[in-house]
Amino acid sequence: MDTWEINSLDVQPHQPQVLRSDGEARVIAINLPAGEQLQEHQVHERAYLFVADGEIELSADGSSQTGGPGFLAHFERSEPHEVTAKSDTRLVLVLAPWPGPGHSSERAGGGQPG
Repeated sequence: MDTWEINSLDVQPHQPQVLRSDGEARVIAINLPAGEQLQEHQVHERAYLFVADGEIELSADGSSQTGGPGFLAHFERSEPHEVTAKSDTRLVLVLAPWPGPGHSSERAGGGQPG
């Protein structure tokens, strides 16, 4: 069993920390300072975004929603979205399956990134 206290981790801004990565999923902790954003992007995997602390504004498909601690969002693979921190925020991102079809590590034949 693996466990983490997300709000106690020393995750530096702009330096996401991979907590676990295997053939089924990748789990990443992110420290996003107030006013910063994960500009519009999309990933090759399904994405689950959980707000552990702080508040975000989430934009996708021309609409936006705010969420605080306990907020959970799901994105289909390749679904464009943008995340803006309204306050200092701790996020957990789960990507599954890892790597998703078309991911660069899959094309390179690199096996399971860790």
